[in-house]
Amino acid sequence: MADEWLNWAKKLEAIAQIGLTFSKSPYDLENYTAIREIAAEMFAANSELEKSEIIKLMASYIGYATPKIDVRGALFKGDTILLVQEKIDQRWSLPGGWADINDSAGESVVREIREEAGLIAKAVKLIAFFDKHKHNHPPDILHAYKSFFLCEYISGELKTNHETLDAGFFALDELPPLSLPRVTEEEIRTCYKHYKNVGLPTEFD
Repeated sequence: MADEWLNWAKKLEAIAQIGLTFSKSPYDLENYTAIREIAAEMFAANSELEKSEIIKLMASYIGYATPKIDVRGALFKGDTILLVQEKIDQRWSLPGGWADINDSAGESVVREIREEAGLIAKAVKLIAFFDKHKHNHPPDILHAYKSFFLCEYISGELKTNHETLDAGFFALDELPPLSLPRVTEEEIRTCYKHYKNVGLPTEFD
């Protein structure tokens, strides 16, 4: 129940986004704009973001409201897992990001590993397809599905790019501070479970 406000804010924003996209009536457009303002106020009251920042973010969403797809690659070396240090918050995550247009989810995660860590990899299994809101991530007005892929190393050496500060392999009991908007320890442990038993079925909400 503690996060129920987030569900309400997301539903209001989705209604506003769809209405602002498809409505032609000035009266309706005014009402949908007001609904967006209410959603922004709800989120601002429960987060560290200013209402103006949230409104700007919401205004960038167009078309029919639908979740975005985040891809994350789990690449192991022995009992250690590849993590990259995010430049945006100096914390660590599985390499990944939004799936790109014209790429499959598997192609997107391989690209993310190459760009963020410098390694050539192959996606071999979809570990999990989760609703981000159901897995202890910080509140986020953007609704996203998170897909975790088990990947195999092919070639290359560790290096970073403009989004990452560092990359390395870590034991599960020695994980660095995690970038929680991107990955949780529970999700990393889920990836490890599937790495040790690749025959497990894909998990989903």
